Amino acid sequence: MRDDKLLNYLHLHLIVFIWGFTAVLGALISIDSIPLVWWRMSIAVALIFIYMKWKKIPLQLVGKGALPRKRILGFLLAGVVIALHWVTFFGAIKESNVSVTLAMLSMGAFFTALLEPIFTSKKFVWYELIFGAVIIGALYYIFQIETEYVTGMILGLISAFLSAVFSIMNVKWAKDHPPSLISFYELSSGVVLLSTFFIFLPVDFVLPTALTQMDWLWLGILASVCTAYAFIASVKVMKVLSAYTVMLTTNLEPVYGIFLAYLILGDSEEMTPQFYIGALVILAVIISNGILKTRLAKK
Repeated sequence: MRDDKLLNYLHLHLIVFIWGFTAVLGALISIDSIPLVWWRMSIAVALIFIYMKWKKIPLQLVGKGALPRKRILGFLLAGVVIALHWVTFFGAIKESNVSVTLAMLSMGAFFTALLEPIFTSKKFVWYELIFGAVIIGALYYIFQIETEYVTGMILGLISAFLSAVFSIMNVKWAKDHPPSLISFYELSSGVVLLSTFFIFLPVDFVLPTALTQMDWLWLGILASVCTAYAFIASVKVMKVLSAYTVMLTTNLEPVYGIFLAYLILGDSEEMTPQFYIGALVILAVIISNGILKTRLAKK
């Protein structure tokens, strides 16, 4: 049992490392955020559909065990949220860089803590107000220093907020349905949503000819490894490890991502010391919040 937990713990670190690499891929792919996400989701839907056929996982649209209409609508709405999350996420990278975007994305855990009492039975706790004040101060500090990246920061914060909304919507469904089924409906919904944007955008905006050979390589990795594989694998790992372990490890995503960005992208990711101070304060507060929650829950 101990070896099983260790293997799953190492697997989780690999998944978080892959999530951190996602931001780097967003910087490497040359097209804008909307076609980038459209291609990502379209390829991932195709791969997940093939996986479901291989594993004989039904779509549960008709017959015995068919999904309720309300549940399917919930999946589709969540797909809209995740599509907009990714569009703003990659948009933030295009407007600033990977380091700035991941620093803002780390706010997702804090937004989740604020939103859960509103949409679930979870009660709001007093110390989150203090943590929130510290985070707002750190954000203000970063905004004052990195003025050239304000647009990217705002998009990153919107992306973090949407990721929190998505996680709250998805948390109950993951216990009742296969992750591949949920992701198929959600990603398909995102593809449909983003396809409507092409009514208002140039025709060549999303054509295959708009992508270089390297774009196709990075998109293939993004859709297969960073989307289809990472989503399904993360749910399996969460069934073995504690929520506390998962939370602490997942918070390493900005660390892995910023390190990989500096390693691969070089000088374009070099920030001022003040930025790293502000980002570390945010990350430290979020991790401290998780540790405090767990200890109080045990008591």
